[in-house]
Amino acid sequence: MRLATAVDTIKEASLSVNNLLKICNQCNRLCMEGLGKNIRRALGDGPSCFIPEKEIPHLAKEDEQTRALLHVAIAPLGRLDNVALVMTSHPQFLESFLKTQYHLHHLDGPLPYHYRHYIGIMAAAMPRCTYLVNFNADCFLQLGGDPKWLNGLEFAPQKLQNLGELNKVLAHRPWLITKEHIEQLLKAEENSWSLAELIQAIVLLTHYHSLASFTFGCGINPETYSENGHTFLSPAVSNYCVCDIANGNGGLEETTTNHTTSDPLCEVEVLMKKMKRLQECKEEEEASQEEMATRFEKEKTESMLFTEYEENLPTRNISQHFEDASYGYRGFARCREHVPTFRAQDFCWEDHGFSLVNRLYPDVGQLLDETFQIAYSLTYNTMAMHNDVDTSMLRRAIWNYVHCMFGIRYDDYDYGEINQLLDHNFKVYIKTVVCSPENTTKRMYDGFWRQFKHSEKVHVNLLLMEARMQAELLYALRAITRYMT
Repeated sequence: MRLATAVDTIKEASLSVNNLLKICNQCNRLCMEGLGKNIRRALGDGPSCFIPEKEIPHLAKEDEQTRALLHVAIAPLGRLDNVALVMTSHPQFLESFLKTQYHLHHLDGPLPYHYRHYIGIMAAAMPRCTYLVNFNADCFLQLGGDPKWLNGLEFAPQKLQNLGELNKVLAHRPWLITKEHIEQLLKAEENSWSLAELIQAIVLLTHYHSLASFTFGCGINPETYSENGHTFLSPAVSNYCVCDIANGNGGLEETTTNHTTSDPLCEVEVLMKKMKRLQECKEEEEASQEEMATRFEKEKTESMLFTEYEENLPTRNISQHFEDASYGYRGFARCREHVPTFRAQDFCWEDHGFSLVNRLYPDVGQLLDETFQIAYSLTYNTMAMHNDVDTSMLRRAIWNYVHCMFGIRYDDYDYGEINQLLDHNFKVYIKTVVCSPENTTKRMYDGFWRQFKHSEKVHVNLLLMEARMQAELLYALRAITRYMT
């Protein structure tokens, strides 16, 4: 009963990281009285196979039992799992992220709660993210979901099956989404979606597509309570695992050549000099609109030159959750269909997407906007060993490079800056994490920004995750707007 009281306290508590950790300490004391015999030493090496455990801020300060109990203590909030533990490098972002995820899964909305997690399974299966498939499968079963649905998409209700095409296109080629995709779902003779339901489904799909990029980009390890982690078992936690493989991080040898041979210390200095030089040039003379348009097209085309992996056949347990296993990412600039550039001045998140989401799915637009803004503007004014550095130019280059790969252009941005600030190894990493995250390797992670802190690389992954989510949302929301008008 006392443990149940502690869990109820969590539901009413603030989502700030400090409060969460205080509650975990309380649960630790309570659980030791009755559940101590169920706590075992983890076999893994922390939340990430890319980042040393000692580099995860709060793990370095908490004892082993508290670390294990974090998984149980935060269960009502969607769990402070390995993804969230890696995010503790940036508490401000983590707080916003947890609030958003809590709202998506636990607060009022048009979709049943078990539907929400099944949509999460569908979304996470597209980039072959076993970690997130398992997470949502556990939650789905705990909410009373039918285990038969986990045998494959064809066992789920037709209404969810109808979402398969949108899920596929949104995950890999969102620029191909049209108002016809929306119309087919809203005007189906049977099992049609309401507009409010569809908005919630789209937010869930984009949330888990992009979260998969973060999961692979940071080398997230399986949870200790899953069959892949296998070290912490509690009667309160289901150990069902829909897939019996790990994420596969590091399992693929990188096929690209490491182009960086210079001293890492020199790389940091060179990057800072480039930032300073670009800022001086911008103050002296701005490029014309025609020149900036040309530079965008050049950058978009050059992105094709970076490695595009052969589509790996997914494991049976993953591929059963989507219909077309052969459908994968194909670069925007390589599309056979003529797809015009998405001009942000015609449809952007701030002026169009935000209000549409907030109107049809109250409060979520505000939560998403807050998360986008924190990821984009987050800075500690440091670069590796340097302090008092303005990193805004670098953050904008990373964000806009992601959107460029998705065919989104900002008229007021000089895309020539991207080639100056992002080197070959970094571009390969960005493109892999965003477009084919299942192919991310530790060698790629180690190969860019070699002298930067792990927390700075986690921030890069936050930027990639949120930029990808916003890009997908923009295409889907534009299609909905066209359908409505």
